[in-house]
Amino acid sequence: MTTLDGPLDGIRVVDLSALAPGPYCSMLLADMGAEVILVEQAGRPRGRRDVARDPNEERRRYSSYALGRGKRSIGLNLKSDEARDIFYRLSDDADVVLEGFRPGVVKRLGVDWETLSARNPRLVYCSLSGFGQTGPYAAHVGHDINYIATAGALGMIGDYATGGRPAIPVNIIADFAGGGLMAAFAIVCALQARERSGEGQYIDLGMSDGAMSLITSALAGYEGAGADMRPAQHVLNGGEPHYQVYETSDGRWFSVGSMEPYFYANLCRALELEQFIDDQGTSNAERREEIRTAFASAFKRRSAEEWHQILNDADVCAKPVLTLEEALQDKHNIAREMVVEVPTPDGGTMRQAGVPAKLSATPGRIRGGAPIRGQDTEELLSEIGLDADIVASLREREIVA
Repeated sequence: MTTLDGPLDGIRVVDLSALAPGPYCSMLLADMGAEVILVEQAGRPRGRRDVARDPNEERRRYSSYALGRGKRSIGLNLKSDEARDIFYRLSDDADVVLEGFRPGVVKRLGVDWETLSARNPRLVYCSLSGFGQTGPYAAHVGHDINYIATAGALGMIGDYATGGRPAIPVNIIADFAGGGLMAAFAIVCALQARERSGEGQYIDLGMSDGAMSLITSALAGYEGAGADMRPAQHVLNGGEPHYQVYETSDGRWFSVGSMEPYFYANLCRALELEQFIDDQGTSNAERREEIRTAFASAFKRRSAEEWHQILNDADVCAKPVLTLEEALQDKHNIAREMVVEVPTPDGGTMRQAGVPAKLSATPGRIRGGAPIRGQDTEELLSEIGLDADIVASLREREIVA
């Protein structure tokens, strides 16, 4: 019986992407056993990719340490014919090519789907972009905030205290969930289809599309009942006092999600506010505000940890809002192996999020830290038959790094 080092053992991914969504996608694949080769720029980055001029350089560097874990790196100047030939040879043996450029860029570089699939018909090629490869916005620039605005997701998130002004939810909705995670799902689907058909295929994944898929339930509610989910006007976005965050006596925040009548009644009893048990979901705005004010006052009487114990004992859906440091120290996250120590290219270690999907027979695992740019160039070029003298010449001319 063959022992697999993860469910994607034997799958080779050539990753051309640079910003967070693509590297997160290939990180997920690497954690599940895929061999991931990062194709990075040879020579110093220029223009908008010049991170040396980026005020967020330090944050981006540590992000790359996490997103690059378990991968190998080669530096290639794809504007060079010689580097392009190397890329072709790498992709000829690949199962997946992932790119995150704006539409049209890979065509100009000569590393597009049509070119590569003609050489390797079994190739799965994923283009991950903001607005997809087609449509009126395809050529438009953007970031997560713009993609979720277009998808309708941003317009649902906000707080009643700000008059419904949309709240910016970091870049987790489009970049990571609608982009990287959705791309990984699509790639695995395409690989499964290839097992049956013997042929690869092209994946056009727009992050705005992925973000819109994530609001499936909200769209259904609107279509079915005409309920447009405005900020702080729906039970799931802060419109009800029983699905809300409250400040505690120690200045921390506490989340409450007592949707079901049973849990809501338990919450009212634990807060010593039994008079509101029959008022869950009231249409009376004044009564709803009275409940919210009473809940807020109650939570201010104890610390977050005290409420955690009390509400857990009372069987209430409630948890403290953790900072990043607190999340990294949380006993549940540690017990679930979602906090792991991973080596960094500078010789240190850093805590990272672990592998979320717990497969019983072929579990994922983190296969080492992130490489420095071009760390595996010689090894990868040797694997395709180039000797040391040729590699030295290519490096000297900045065709490889």
